[in-house]
Amino acid sequence: MATPENMEQERSNTLDPEETAELLQEPEQSPGPPGGYESHSRDLEFLYDVPLQISVEVGRARILLKDLLQMGEGYVVELDKLAGEPLDLYVNARLIARGEAVKVGDKFGIKLTEVVSQSDRVENLG
Repeated sequence: MATPENMEQERSNTLDPEETAELLQEPEQSPGPPGGYESHSRDLEFLYDVPLQISVEVGRARILLKDLLQMGEGYVVELDKLAGEPLDLYVNARLIARGEAVKVGDKFGIKLTEVVSQSDRVENLG
């Protein structure tokens, strides 16, 4: 049962979008290796083991329920993207990049051709 103490503790354990944006921003230049990569890397180490849901979207479609119920093997759903348009890469339902489909052995992959800028990613957090 939710008590005022539990609710307060839960609120204190979650970050608001502004705090998250601060964590994701590039750090100020500090002494260390060129670009400060190693220092920045150590600051974010606690996030490295966080599992993320990644999905690639080929396109979208809106269909009527009656059409969905009539679907069977061989049914074709027309998508809103044209052949050759980039695929969208989402991480936890947020657009992160676009790319093209590639075959890697017997599996499909995505070759990134455009990555959403860091400021746009942070802006879309909340």
